[in-house]
Amino acid sequence: MQRMYNSIVVLGAGESGNGAAILAKRKGLPVFVSDNGTIKEGYRKELETEGIAFEEGGHDTERIMAADLIIKSPGIPEKAPLIKALRAAGKEIISEIEFGYWYKGDGKIIAITGSNGKSTTTSLLYHLLRDAGMDVAMVGNIGISFARQVALKPAAWYVMEISSFQLDDIQTFRPEIGILLNITPDHLDRYEYQFEKYAASKFRIAMNQQPEDLLIVNTDDPAIIAYLNQNTIKPKIIPITMSEHNLTQEDGAFMKDEDLHLKYQGDDMNLSIHDLALKGRHNQYNSMAAGISARAAGIRKEKIRESFSTFEGLEHRLEFVATIRGVDFINDSKGTNLNSVWFALESMKQPVVLILGGQDKGNDYNEIMDLVQEKVRAIVCMGVDNTPIHKAFENVIKNIVDTSSAADAVKAAYALAEKGDVVLLSPGCASFDLFKNYEDRGTQFKQAVREL
Repeated sequence: MQRMYNSIVVLGAGESGNGAAILAKRKGLPVFVSDNGTIKEGYRKELETEGIAFEEGGHDTERIMAADLIIKSPGIPEKAPLIKALRAAGKEIISEIEFGYWYKGDGKIIAITGSNGKSTTTSLLYHLLRDAGMDVAMVGNIGISFARQVALKPAAWYVMEISSFQLDDIQTFRPEIGILLNITPDHLDRYEYQFEKYAASKFRIAMNQQPEDLLIVNTDDPAIIAYLNQNTIKPKIIPITMSEHNLTQEDGAFMKDEDLHLKYQGDDMNLSIHDLALKGRHNQYNSMAAGISARAAGIRKEKIRESFSTFEGLEHRLEFVATIRGVDFINDSKGTNLNSVWFALESMKQPVVLILGGQDKGNDYNEIMDLVQEKVRAIVCMGVDNTPIHKAFENVIKNIVDTSSAADAVKAAYALAEKGDVVLLSPGCASFDLFKNYEDRGTQFKQAVREL
């Protein structure tokens, strides 16, 4: 889709912003990058090398307001004064995935969204397609930005992890296959604390889909079912569910006994959960979503079966680190909300010493109370302010310890653990009070375990 603009401004010089700027430059479009903060060294050098004009440490409001098109990085909230001013002026504002879509050519898109499991499902699906010899790229919130991939190395297929923030600013973006894994309260501060608005944002993945497109949805998720009951969408819905009884049509993925079934165009394939590299109930949903998508993309059943067994899980997502004197250590630093903690605890078979805490996003710890009572031996808090955790669990967990570093948390957890236990880092909170990001938190955790 060729569009001509006299002036394009990209707001934010991170992975998505730089990707969009490089694509604009390669298409001969005038582009300027503006970042209110400090641009990371690698991204700054990249803009200089590409000959793209930029500013950092503030915005040239006059120049930005004069632009024909604004490409907004997903991290910039609507309440930012500059965005409010641009909206009031009626400026065209799009996300980087929309911009990439304009220039993707004949490439097909499988887009994955949801509150939890996006990265695992995206990685697994990419593995299935790549193993089958397809020309496929993994883009979006995992890997590199969609626009950058389109600019530098277009692919026949794009497996794309996308957030509600990216979907908020699409116009024509249309995946051939959309996947909506689940919808649980997260980032509600961006949606006026209205869960319905957050759910509607997730469903924008299907906004431009047509009857020949597919939308794979978890029909065990009450928020997804509530939305579908109240709204009409165009694509063909393919359900994934834990029970064959919930399969409302011929095609879909479901569990039966200990087998995972992938039924597409009336043809059923099944494989034992014991043959899956990924373990746990939540990963059965991820595997169903990836598997049925791979079938829809034309991958042979034998290849899917083979590739499922060779997939290696993601770093920082229920990642096994080590066993020390009978105590297992698992890094789930990517678990930044309580739904992630719930999934992590639900998959644990041994007694748990849980490392919890960080920058609290207004958590309601009752969401995990039943599993904590059932499985958790002790809680090690790792954060600047652990008061909410103490208040929530002081009457149900005898041992709650405060720490303020990964090293101290690991030592405290190890001291509280008994042989046969698992020490689980699944914080349920953002990492920014003590760490750069969840990767830094997980890396420091793993380092501390190795130093025990």
